[in-house]
Amino acid sequence: MVSALSSAGAVVGLLVACTAAPTSPTNSLGDQGPDAKLVFAHYFPPYPISIDNLPAERDYYSTEYLDPGGSGGANAAYGGLLRDRPVPRPVSDHADWRSADLETEVRQAIAAGIDGFTVNLLTAAGDGGLWHADVPTRLLRAAHAVDPNFKIMLMPDMSGAPGTWSVAQLAAELASWAGEPAAYRLSTGPLVVSPYMAEKRPAAWWSELVEVMSSAHGIEVALAPVFTVYDTYAADYAPISYAMSIWGGRNPAFNPISGFPLDTIGDAHSRGARWMQPVSVQDYRPRNGIFDEAGNTENLRNTWTIAIAGGADWVQLVTWNDHSEGTSFAPSMYHGSALLGLTSYYLRWFKSGRPPAIERDELYLTHRQQLAATRPTYPQSVLMTLRPGSTPARDEAEALVLLREPGTVAVRAGSQVARCTLPAGLGICAVSLPGGDSDVTVSAYLERAGGVVLAANSPWPVRAHPPVQDLQYTATMGVAP
Repeated sequence: MVSALSSAGAVVGLLVACTAAPTSPTNSLGDQGPDAKLVFAHYFPPYPISIDNLPAERDYYSTEYLDPGGSGGANAAYGGLLRDRPVPRPVSDHADWRSADLETEVRQAIAAGIDGFTVNLLTAAGDGGLWHADVPTRLLRAAHAVDPNFKIMLMPDMSGAPGTWSVAQLAAELASWAGEPAAYRLSTGPLVVSPYMAEKRPAAWWSELVEVMSSAHGIEVALAPVFTVYDTYAADYAPISYAMSIWGGRNPAFNPISGFPLDTIGDAHSRGARWMQPVSVQDYRPRNGIFDEAGNTENLRNTWTIAIAGGADWVQLVTWNDHSEGTSFAPSMYHGSALLGLTSYYLRWFKSGRPPAIERDELYLTHRQQLAATRPTYPQSVLMTLRPGSTPARDEAEALVLLREPGTVAVRAGSQVARCTLPAGLGICAVSLPGGDSDVTVSAYLERAGGVVLAANSPWPVRAHPPVQDLQYTATMGVAP
């Protein structure tokens, strides 16, 4: 059997140097006003820091989700369910380690400047048959324990069990969570309920839910539906919605920085609703045999630009930790805290309305561990192919830098080298990944006055013969030599 964890070598040791929390603004939701710009991250309960509190090399992530032969071979056709996992931690001696882990995740989010989580409600709170059923309740309590200003927006997942419930059942479930102090309410009092795939039920059904929440449970609700398609449903849902949103795409072609996305924000505002803009990094789904071409950090940059230029009211980072769809921002095995460090820069821009001053140089190196067309050595019968309409597949290593003053950036992938002289501010330098029959290493550095200021040596080589198909972008932060 092939294990992605073992293939990474000394992964746990490497992560100590890769996951330092980014410097960021203090969480600000506590003193929010009606015009506050808020940033939430979507929390997916099945993938917390640890599932079973075992050593990383033999925990559930390693032996069942990352190993193609794990889970009794249920995921063998596509090389295993996951390609990444949360940063491994030592075995915890905490009596309630699940809650302690959730408190750690709240602290990680706060360190990046995130205001709260939108928690995916997959099942009933009391469903003892699913180990993750109590995660939303634990998360609500963990948030309040760490920082009462950090809030949890309730997001019933209408593509799952909540989509089969009656109005009365969903209202009762929401009411059971609404009593937790961390449940997000507007400053005027209403509880914010933000159903994913809200279009599974007509607008009249949601109007009834709002009425039942008030009449049966004494809870006023501000509805913030998240659609998979906006134009089809906006007119019907706008009159009953405080805010609206879409789940969004994960590639630059679906997120151009002019036209449709900006027009959508304006349309929602014209209908009297606020807008929660999805911001994303990437999307790769081995189980579904599909991936989006994120273009290194281009999709992330585009979605933040749309939120800022379009005047979005809120942002939802999609997602904090859904490793089955490869969309996580949370500290992970293959990108440490790099994605949170970079998004913290844009988060400050979004909240303040202007580019933040760059007080220190930063460098973020991204690349895949294989060329997009390379086939794995494991006999996968299901391989990921590009999502129709996506940006074309790209094989590049990219250095994104935030520079206090001009500098020279070099990016190396094997024998391929690109050198870029860049002005102060945000800059990009990229080089093509070479093909061939040998693995290649990837690195980047920032130079001024003949000296190296920052260097990023990726611990993840580009493999000529990858064990399983892995189309995620890894990310490494530059450090002073």
